[in-house]
Amino acid sequence: MAAVSSVEDHGLVMDLGLEDTTVKGFMSSKEIGKGTELSKVQEGAVYLSMVTGLSSNGKIVKLSADTQKIANTKKLSYLSEAPTIDAFMPGTAVEILVTDVTARGVIGKVMGMVDVTIDLIHSGAALPGKDLEKKYKLGSKIKGRVICNFPTADPPKLGVSLLDHVIGMSLQQAVVNGEKKQPLDVLPLSAILEEVVVRKVEAGHGLFVDVGVKGLSGFVHISRVKDGKIETLSEVSGAYKLGSTHRGRVIGYNSIDGTFLLSLEASILEQPFLNIEDLKIGETVKGTIEKIVVNAKGVGGVLVNLAEGISGLVPEAHMADVKLLHPEKKFKEGMAVTCRVLSTDPSKRQVRLTLKKSLVNSEAAPFVSYEDIEVGMQSPGTIINVLQAGAVVQFYGSIRGFLPVAEMSEAYIQDPTQHFRIGQVVNVHVTKVDPETQKMTVSCKDPTTFGLAQQTALKNLKVGEIVSALVTEKSSDDISLEIEGQSLRATLSLSHLTDGSSSKNASAFKKIRVGQKLTDLAVLEKLESKRLVLLTNKPSLIKASKDRTLLRSIEDVKVDKIVHGFVKNITPTAAFIQFGGGLTGLLPKSKLPKDMASLDDFGLKKFQAAQVKVISVDREQGTFVLSMTDMSEDSKASQQPVAGEALTGDVVNPVDESITSMQNFDIGRLTKARVVSVKDTQINVQLADNVQGRIDVSQVFDSWEEIKDRKKPLKKFSAKQILDVRVLGMHDARNHRFLPISHRVGKSVVFELSAKPSDQVETTQEPLTLDKVKKGSAWIAFINNITDNCAWVNLSPNVRGRISLMEMSDDVSRLKDVESNFPVGSAIRARVTNVDASNNRLDLSARSQPAEKLTLQTLSEGMVLPGKVTRSTERQILVELADGLAGPVHLPDLADDFSQADPTKYTKNDIVRVCVVSVDLPNKRFRLSTRPSRVLDSSLPVEDPEFTSISQLKANDVVRGFVKSVAKMGLFVNIGGNLTAFVRVSDLSDSYIKDWQSEFEVDQLVKGKITQVDANLNQIQMSLKSSVLDKNYVAPITFADLSVGQIVTGKIRKVEDFGVFIVLDNSMNVSGLCHQSEMADKRVHDVKKLYEEGDAVKAKVIKIDSEKKRISLGLKAKYFDDDAADSDDESDEDGAGSEQGARLDEMDQDDDDDESEDGDGGIDLDDVESMAEEVDADSDSDADSDVDMQDATDIPALNAGGFDWDAKVLDRVQEQSDEDSDNDGADEKPKKKKKKKSEIKIDRTGDLDANGPQSVADFERLLLGQPDSSQLWIQYMAFQMQLSELSKAREVAERAIKSINIREETEKMNVWIALINLESAYGSDESVDEVFKRACQYNDPQEIHERLASIHIQSGKLDKADDLFQIIIKKFSQSPNVWYNYAHFLMTSLSSPDRARALLPRATQSLPPHTHLALTLKFAALEFHSEAGSAERGRTMFEGLLSTFPKRLDIWNQLLDLEIQQGDKDIIRGVFERVTRTKGIKPKGAKAWFRRWSEWEEGNGDAKSQERVKAKAEEWVRERSGGEE
Repeated sequence: MAAVSSVEDHGLVMDLGLEDTTVKGFMSSKEIGKGTELSKVQEGAVYLSMVTGLSSNGKIVKLSADTQKIANTKKLSYLSEAPTIDAFMPGTAVEILVTDVTARGVIGKVMGMVDVTIDLIHSGAALPGKDLEKKYKLGSKIKGRVICNFPTADPPKLGVSLLDHVIGMSLQQAVVNGEKKQPLDVLPLSAILEEVVVRKVEAGHGLFVDVGVKGLSGFVHISRVKDGKIETLSEVSGAYKLGSTHRGRVIGYNSIDGTFLLSLEASILEQPFLNIEDLKIGETVKGTIEKIVVNAKGVGGVLVNLAEGISGLVPEAHMADVKLLHPEKKFKEGMAVTCRVLSTDPSKRQVRLTLKKSLVNSEAAPFVSYEDIEVGMQSPGTIINVLQAGAVVQFYGSIRGFLPVAEMSEAYIQDPTQHFRIGQVVNVHVTKVDPETQKMTVSCKDPTTFGLAQQTALKNLKVGEIVSALVTEKSSDDISLEIEGQSLRATLSLSHLTDGSSSKNASAFKKIRVGQKLTDLAVLEKLESKRLVLLTNKPSLIKASKDRTLLRSIEDVKVDKIVHGFVKNITPTAAFIQFGGGLTGLLPKSKLPKDMASLDDFGLKKFQAAQVKVISVDREQGTFVLSMTDMSEDSKASQQPVAGEALTGDVVNPVDESITSMQNFDIGRLTKARVVSVKDTQINVQLADNVQGRIDVSQVFDSWEEIKDRKKPLKKFSAKQILDVRVLGMHDARNHRFLPISHRVGKSVVFELSAKPSDQVETTQEPLTLDKVKKGSAWIAFINNITDNCAWVNLSPNVRGRISLMEMSDDVSRLKDVESNFPVGSAIRARVTNVDASNNRLDLSARSQPAEKLTLQTLSEGMVLPGKVTRSTERQILVELADGLAGPVHLPDLADDFSQADPTKYTKNDIVRVCVVSVDLPNKRFRLSTRPSRVLDSSLPVEDPEFTSISQLKANDVVRGFVKSVAKMGLFVNIGGNLTAFVRVSDLSDSYIKDWQSEFEVDQLVKGKITQVDANLNQIQMSLKSSVLDKNYVAPITFADLSVGQIVTGKIRKVEDFGVFIVLDNSMNVSGLCHQSEMADKRVHDVKKLYEEGDAVKAKVIKIDSEKKRISLGLKAKYFDDDAADSDDESDEDGAGSEQGARLDEMDQDDDDDESEDGDGGIDLDDVESMAEEVDADSDSDADSDVDMQDATDIPALNAGGFDWDAKVLDRVQEQSDEDSDNDGADEKPKKKKKKKSEIKIDRTGDLDANGPQSVADFERLLLGQPDSSQLWIQYMAFQMQLSELSKAREVAERAIKSINIREETEKMNVWIALINLESAYGSDESVDEVFKRACQYNDPQEIHERLASIHIQSGKLDKADDLFQIIIKKFSQSPNVWYNYAHFLMTSLSSPDRARALLPRATQSLPPHTHLALTLKFAALEFHSEAGSAERGRTMFEGLLSTFPKRLDIWNQLLDLEIQQGDKDIIRGVFERVTRTKGIKPKGAKAWFRRWSEWEEGNGDAKSQERVKAKAEEWVRERSGGEE
């Protein structure tokens, strides 16, 4: 083997790989071989070469790579001289002297010295009918080729082959029907042969067999003869003797030996596949699960074993049709599965499979080759990417298709990601395929809706064909039709109804009705991919279609041909004209008439009919160029009448009797016209019955004073009125101009006329053109059209300009409704501000003094300007003052009364008057105001003053403002301008608010009093407390305000077996206990049946314990006899008061949530049992003094729904006890019978609002109005639990999860947490786990994990909480909170400080560096707080941090707080002193530190220690001053 080192003119310089680099090889260009060009050979190419000679100096070796010379069997060049045996390289041809011939091969010598051996196969003995002894005689010489050497043999030996294909250096060929073929083409790998005949038996090696292919043999190794072990083979006996026939399978092919390798093993024959190449893409196969692949995200796929040595991967996306949450539960190792082959890669030994049932069970032919796919074929595919324009669908192998968004569904799809997901299987059919580019388009639409008959009809339909269609639907801009007789869907655009203007198209559109039949429509284009036909009703295109002159393809385009089309698009340099079949030509600006080239859009409109001439065609590129200028006169004459012909002929009934023919209407002619109709912008007139004209509104008045009605100037004219007019020219409807008569285009004649008094004289005036309009000149303009940004006005039929909406009037109020104040056709006086004749642009202003162009530099505070609202949000509006100049109006600047500040009442494009409040040039910002006191009159009343500077505020000012943000430490309130006041949490309310942050929201209007103003620090403090604001404020009840015997009202906070806890109304969260014995005059057996949390009650203070801050309350009816006596007789009809106590069912229950269970001055729940014992003792002593009240059994109690709350419960208990003992009722007085009165039915539906829901019906009624209230759903669950209906409580929770709006994430989470609580308390571990996993799917998983851990801790399941925390820190290791929460749990709940401390190093490895400091501080503080912690260890952790951050006063302050809690004064003073010795502390921080030290010494030290602090402070100041000097 030799490599090309360089390519020369006459050959190749070759590198022989010798150590002696001076020896090179050279291969002549003639020796390269046929089919190889010298110029195409690249350096580094390797050739199998033969040495043909040596140069005279021995440095150049002549080589040849010509196979005809190297491998010519007739003239074989063999090696005749060799210095060593190493010269005999494999492939070298040699001459062999035969020394021995056996049945197993031939032995000989080369050059009489080197031994060679020729084995059974390479001697040809393996082939049937070969007798070596007859063929090769001893002493004869034969030629062969070296195929190997035997390095370990002694003496050295060579292996030689005598096979023809080896000597000829070619591949062995199989002969089939006289043709030569490659062996593997005849018998591919894994092919099964039904008849394999044994031809030769080698006892210890195997069988040589006939495979039925001429020229080739097969070999079965002894290990491949059968599945079991076989000891020996025999030619005459046994199953494998000569001539025996067997089934075999091809397992390989040796191209050197020219032999097939076969196996007769039954296991090999039964295997479905032997190689990956045997797998066909798209076929269904069976296998067993070998392994479940697990990656960082979980289960990443499944390995399926298909056969021995062949396994395929099922990716995660192909494990099932739906996403599996727990694939490991569905798939087990060893499980049999049926799958389908997605793709194979033999080079990488990779197979991809799918287990999706929709793919595996599909009977559709799989898409495996673009060449085999045809339009209309159907197959399922998998979405691998979802784009805004559609989706990419993967089939089998590398076959992919694009699914456009328009083909995803019959319905309109705006965002494909909302309807399709990656991995989803979709059934599609092919709409377009291109095998060359390997691109395919597919559709999800039902192909049955477009049957074979319709497909044929669409295919046979020709562009330009005239059809009739039935109108099926009308939209705002097109008409849907169905072509008669073909059932094809078609569309007729609004712009293709006529050749006229948009108004004519709109008029024609109005006349068309659904169900109407339209005839003579031309097929303009076929959109086969969308199965849609585009039609046109333009007369010019229909005529061209009938005349067969409509262009349909590039072959129809001929140079110099006059053709009809329509304008498709207009650019600054050209227009594009479209014809049939989507064929489009280019109309350059240079090929337009000069008078059109200078106009906007060349005087053309999109979809306007156009007649053009073809001037050049490029059929290869499919393009052609058009012209409107060099159309020949003959062509024009044949296509349209010339001007002279059109103006010839008689006129019918002329208005002016002096007119006798059309030729009398020349420019400047004074004549008469009859009014036909009066429009907003023109008067349509008749000059004769067959001659039409128009008078533009700008050609009626000479002066402003002549216009009596400025909004409707033409109102004074009426039909049939005769007017004096002057002919100005011909009206051109295409570009709204008038032209000289010689330039007329079109069949119908419309004259442009003038009715101005100044034009009714003999002298002719020049028509107004744009170049005659000068900047600063004043004009009467007439509104022609109004857009979002400007109004288009006419100065004359030829001159049009625009006025910005901001320049329409000095009166901003008129700009709020421009269309009604300046209707189309109205007159307006305007001044020219800019003229650009080259671009045909004219700008005007209708203001008395046109404003200078506004910039940020020209703005000044106090300027009042009109502006246009460009955006409106809930917080502000954005107002544009000029192009590129816009500023915000914030909530405090919207109105003088903040309660009326509503940005949403402004809409986009509203015109408003604003005042510039401030300008910040460096930051390029400014602020605006719409306050009436600013923009209208400064004397107007102002409810909320405007504050622009902190100096305007002083303490005790009562102001209102808008909440700017809600922070943990309080509220920030914007009170105007850049002034923000801070409200501390303690200043928010006089009463305790449990969740104060939910009571406030951004932009909420609040009222408060300024408590502190610091102008130096620019800080304002504010209070929202009612006690600060209201002079008549009544302070809440405190413990000191109560006295024994006082009657109070309140709500039940907690219900226990021994009594109820009651929070007093209008109190500082003061609560008391009503013992079971103080609830009713009769004994109460079950407290929970009488009362529940939230019930409103009236109670009496019966005992006060000042030392323990305890209050005992009573609910017995006898405590309120005096009050009852003062009430009317109807009070006797109330529910059993003598037994139930004073319950205020009518009180509002909506404020229950504002009460706290742990307020100041309440009952300590830890002392409940001792207190209950004391109350029991008191009740025993008072039991004898109780006065028995009359039973109210005859009075019906109020049924609140749910439980039976009336006294009958107690009566039934009493009756049961009477049966057991007659003595119980001995002391009772006999009941006095009353005359039974007729019962009055009272409507109790209003009680729902007063008492809250008391039954299932009540809850269901409330849920109809509040379906998204988690509080109500959870109350409903609790209600069902009180009824012991666990299953119904679960059903309520499931209903809540489905009913609450998906946007209400917090509400949904509340229900999930309640459901987890329920299952934790009453369900099993499995039910808790099931609900927990579902909750993680629909909510924030981290929060759900933390909530469940909290539930486990509260319920005492500490082991489960511990296990869950270990999962949490693995799943959410990037959150510092989870590490701290786990440490807090280990410290406080499990008392395992060592485990808690071990978490910190793990956390710092997982978390980003910026979180390490804060987390370490928390762990250090935990050592101080926890009983299991070590304060000394915490100090050590702080010392480590302070050594790194010695100047961080926040760390010192935290350490100081923790030491103060510990209470060691020496250590505390040590901390104070250490900071004072720290260098680099800033004066501001040092001042605060010394102040804190001084305050602490005042409370904990003496006068001496306080003096020491002052001395230390003075010393610190001196040292710093000396250092600065």
